[in-house]
Amino acid sequence: MRLKQQGRICAPWRRWRKSGTRGALVAWMVVLVSRLLPVLAWFAVVPSLGAQTEPEPPGLRRVVAVKDVCAWPNLTLMPDGSVTAVLFNQPAHGTQEGDLECWGSNDGVIWEKRGQVTRHAANTARFNHAAGLAHNGDLVVLCSGWTNEAQAPRPKQAAFRDAVLRSWVLRSADGGRSWSQNEDFPAAEPPWTEFIPFGDIWKSADGILLTSCYQGRLPSPGKSSRIDAWRSWCFRSDDDGKTWQPLTLIGAAHNETAVFPLGDPRWLAVARAQACEFFISNDNGATWAGPQRMTERNEINGHLTRLHDGRLLLTYGVRVKGREGVCVRLGRADALEWSPPARLAQSNSGDCGYPSSVQLADGRVVTAYYSKSAPEYDGYHLGVAVWTVPWQKPASDEK
Repeated sequence: MRLKQQGRICAPWRRWRKSGTRGALVAWMVVLVSRLLPVLAWFAVVPSLGAQTEPEPPGLRRVVAVKDVCAWPNLTLMPDGSVTAVLFNQPAHGTQEGDLECWGSNDGVIWEKRGQVTRHAANTARFNHAAGLAHNGDLVVLCSGWTNEAQAPRPKQAAFRDAVLRSWVLRSADGGRSWSQNEDFPAAEPPWTEFIPFGDIWKSADGILLTSCYQGRLPSPGKSSRIDAWRSWCFRSDDDGKTWQPLTLIGAAHNETAVFPLGDPRWLAVARAQACEFFISNDNGATWAGPQRMTERNEINGHLTRLHDGRLLLTYGVRVKGREGVCVRLGRADALEWSPPARLAQSNSGDCGYPSSVQLADGRVVTAYYSKSAPEYDGYHLGVAVWTVPWQKPASDEK
């Protein structure tokens, strides 16, 4: 077939060489272009096929849970088996006034708004957050954000990028429907921004709570809010989430970091740099060793959770051109070996990711994420993938 096709394309060329006529040359060019167009069209769509290079897990179902929100969701599995999602409620990347809301679901597919977590001051946006359960079962949220008010002597900056807001501590005893607010949170020391919470809040067996916050360094605070360096911290609460203090530095060059309990006194942290990188603590967060790179460049903002069978789940956003979306890797219980990635979601934009996952009682996994545009919806939205744990375990778990 290939030789026959090639013969068809070249036939006008041979006729032109024999006749030497201009008309034959034109005819040959028309035939050549008509033969090449399908090939060129195929190559034109190859980048969009990149998102399919990873297999999808079985039973995967994707839904648009909440439209017109930038979200940056954080999921919590509640004591009654339902799932809450704390999310930013505006269709903008933190560049307009807005708040955190709490939504709830029993199955990860159908969602309803439960309550409004924050009530922002005028000309501010509250969206950076960490969330999780206290020992008494309350849902606790730490939330910062940005102001759109100029900070003297610094001139006015870009919209909602004048300064980081100091964090609030929010608390709900009724599953996210009503909230109390405490504004007592540690202040930062110049030239660093206020602490910005991220990831989950986790319980430790000794009664403490741990989470993470990060900061940016301002090289010229009197002139600009531009940040030239990052660092992330482990934060600790000794009174079940009422007050918080920085415990120790995790990543000296990292920002958004999520901590996870491997089992006292061992903790794992996945931190954002150019990729997802792991840090390990063997003393309940007092010291950290690392980093160990876990993903490729621009595969960032990781989240960790544990499955019912003890294995670990790492979900992360993908902002690689042509492969945008969300992927997942399955890890051995001790986090020493990991499977190849699987694909949970696709995005039409690099403005996507920030996944958060929980496993329901029936074994299905719920992974929430955000995207500016995806095959399911062209606009900012909270996307949710509901799926079953797939592919083979890491080799060492098969023994």
